[in-house]
This record gives sequence, structure tokens and C-alpha cells, in this order.
Amino acid sequence: MNTMITVSKEQVILAFQYRHAAQTFDTTKKISEDDFNYILETGRLSPSSIGLEPWKFVVVQNPELRSKLKKVSPGAQGQLDTASHFLIILAQTDVRYDSEYVLDQMKNVQNMPEEIVTYFSGVLKDVQEVRGLLGDERLLYEWSAKQTYIAMGNMMTAAALTGIDSCPIEGFDYAAVDQILEEEGLLQGGNLKASVMVAFGYRNEEPKRAKTRSNMDQIVSWS
Repeated sequence: MNTMITVSKEQVILAFQYRHAAQTFDTTKKISEDDFNYILETGRLSPSSIGLEPWKFVVVQNPELRSKLKKVSPGAQGQLDTASHFLIILAQTDVRYDSEYVLDQMKNVQNMPEEIVTYFSGVLKDVQEVRGLLGDERLLYEWSAKQTYIAMGNMMTAAALTGIDSCPIEGFDYAAVDQILEEEGLLQGGNLKASVMVAFGYRNEEPKRAKTRSNMDQIVSWS
């Protein structure tokens, strides 16, 4: 029997108010192994289309690898130098409805019977056809990459709920980062590509200005 653990709405809103995009982190403070595994677990448990989990999380702790990435990541200069943990989220590229990856996820991760695999791969084929994804490797990558942001958002929120800071990063040369990761043997022969980076740690200073957002009536409409 599943047990529902309730977090108050006030706690969640406070976490969102607390979170900000930290440009640098306190290098004297490290996230504990237990706390970072908790953050990774919220990414692992994140939703994805038909539960295909089209991502992989690469935790970059090696100083030499961080130095290589810094040269091609102008948006991560302070974070690569100071983050307790630096994460690159990779997107699966082999996500056609009939790909080896998709069929393996259905059969061996989700333990679907053969007839259910046939049904869901057919559903996925219809979805990918109507979206114009079939026959376009770039669009299939982007379909996966969009889903990686769900996992990243969940990890950042989970971190904020425990007082851990974070910063999402898109400011990097995607082709150069892929080349570096390929040389490290992390892209599974081209079946993975960099999607987004996110740094975690503890802030070394408070934000210089209060958080601002548009009013609710400016961004929400009901029909």
C-alpha cells in the first residue's frame, strides 16, 4: 500500500521563493552523498512520454573535465569552478517508435508483455508521425531534449526544498560539449547528446535584488 507524504503548499512556495540562479557557490560547502542521491532520485522518478526516460545524467566532478567544459561553456564559468556538483543532462537520440532503445525500455524496464509493446509502439508511431518527427533525427533529439527539462525542473525544486541552490545553464557550445563527452566515452556512440546543464551547491551570497515575476493575471487566462 502506497503511503502519501504531504508537503504543505506553504513549504513549496517558500522553496520557489528561496531558489535563485546562483552564479557562483560556496566552495567550502559540499552537498552530502545522501542529499545528492535524493536530488538524482527525483530526476529518475520524473515523468516522460510513455515512460521512456529519454535521458542520462552525467555528474561531472573531475576537475580536468570541468576545465575542458569551461572553455566551451561561457554561461557556466562561475558554476564550473565552484559548484559542489555539476550535472549534464543528455538526451537520447534513438527514440523512434521502433528503435532498440524504445523497445528495450518497454520490454525490459517496464516489463510489458509482447502484445502491449506492440500496442504502445504503434501509439508512439502515430504520435511521432503527427508531430513530423519520423525521418528527422534533429527533431527526435529535440523531442527527447524537451523532456529532460522536466527532470531538471524536478531536481531543482527538490534541491530548493532542502536549502540547496542550483542554476540551469544553456550557455554552451553544444557541438563542442558533445565532442568532449564523446572523447570521454559518454555518448554511447552518438545515441546521446547534451541537452542542458545544471549546477548545484550552496550560495555564497544572497541575491542582489528581490525576485520579480509577472502578476498572475498577466500570464494566466481562462477559457
